[in-house]
Amino acid sequence: MRSNEPANGFVPRGPLGVVVVGMGAVSTSFIAGVHAVRKGLGRPFGSLTQMGRLHDGEGNGTVPFAELVPLAGLDDLVFGGWDLFPDDAYVSARKARVLDRDLLEELRPELEAIRPWKGIFDPRFVRRIEATHFHAPRSHAASVESVERDIRRFRRSTGASRMVMLFTASTEAHADLGTIHDDPAAFEKALRQDDPRISPGMIYAYAALRQGVTVINCTPNRVADFPAFEEIGASHGIPIAGRDLKTGQTLMKTILAPGLKMRALGVAGWYSTNILGNRDGAVLDDPECFLSKQESKLSVLNGILEPDLYPEMYGDLVHNVRIDYYPPRGDNKEAWDNIDVFGWLGYQMQIKINFLCRDSILAAPLALDLALLGDLAQRAGESGFVEWMSLFFKSPTVHEEPAVHDLFQQYAMLETAMRDIAARFAEERMEPRRSAL
Repeated sequence: MRSNEPANGFVPRGPLGVVVVGMGAVSTSFIAGVHAVRKGLGRPFGSLTQMGRLHDGEGNGTVPFAELVPLAGLDDLVFGGWDLFPDDAYVSARKARVLDRDLLEELRPELEAIRPWKGIFDPRFVRRIEATHFHAPRSHAASVESVERDIRRFRRSTGASRMVMLFTASTEAHADLGTIHDDPAAFEKALRQDDPRISPGMIYAYAALRQGVTVINCTPNRVADFPAFEEIGASHGIPIAGRDLKTGQTLMKTILAPGLKMRALGVAGWYSTNILGNRDGAVLDDPECFLSKQESKLSVLNGILEPDLYPEMYGDLVHNVRIDYYPPRGDNKEAWDNIDVFGWLGYQMQIKINFLCRDSILAAPLALDLALLGDLAQRAGESGFVEWMSLFFKSPTVHEEPAVHDLFQQYAMLETAMRDIAARFAEERMEPRRSAL
């Protein structure tokens, strides 16, 4: 949804505040990576905004992202965030064991300066974590106020006039949406009554929306993808996007499944399993938390293959997903896929994929892209659910179901939106000249 006027103009001015909920492997890899690129210690591979190119729409070929749309620069980013452990970003990154120790030593002063604020902890939602750094249990309203207070202090200390919240915390137990999520009044009433259906993630997102902060949900959690928050975002000019970053196995599905459908090849079954040994893997070992992840992963294939339209090819598709906690692997997730396909006259074939991926290495550049694009969206007057960010998520927030899951269609949506913003940016730059005439 787009508001009538760009918010604060298109041109990014001053620091852009990026606050993360959860200072774990993904967020510290993202923050450390930005500092590494600033120092010339690495390249931002995997980031579309930094390494990708877009068609300019005028027949002149492709140009880098930042030449088409006015993105904030990496030097503009200032970081803060919350965590359930008191470790600064350096210690947390060391414990995550994603980035090399030598690189972290080069970045130590910058990372040690980022100390997390106390988080919001509710053991009903966050399982298998022995939290030590959180506010004593109290009302939902008090928790909202503490998050808002942290945001206001961060603004004052950094001078950031614009902010984006990235939700990168551990997976919460599965939450079914109810009438309390239907509109702002119902949610706020439930908040005052300390309704147990309100999760920590929802508290963070609500506080961010009240403070005019763009909300990006990088997790499978039900953080902001419901009507009450869409209405708040739309009415106050605040973008919302999410949920669950599309990094490893699901990325492969959204690349391969459209190709199989394009060639009219049938799919009888798709079995996916993962082993993962980081903190997220430990949390997902809880069945209720895994259910949240499973829900976002299972939605992808049906959205792409459209079994209702192609019942002979995909109507009986069996789709299974497993995640097993395996501590020796750490953040280096391994995914296996077995795909049973059939072609001419129904003859069967198989495709097997073994993806030895690095979860946070794939997620960190997406976090950067989403921070920069979330800021751009708000400056461009976008509000509520921003569907052109669907490319980055397993379960994109959309105004009306079904969501688009085909990676290539999602990329086309992003490119079209960038050209539209570029055209409006060009108009704004021309306006002062017209006035002068």
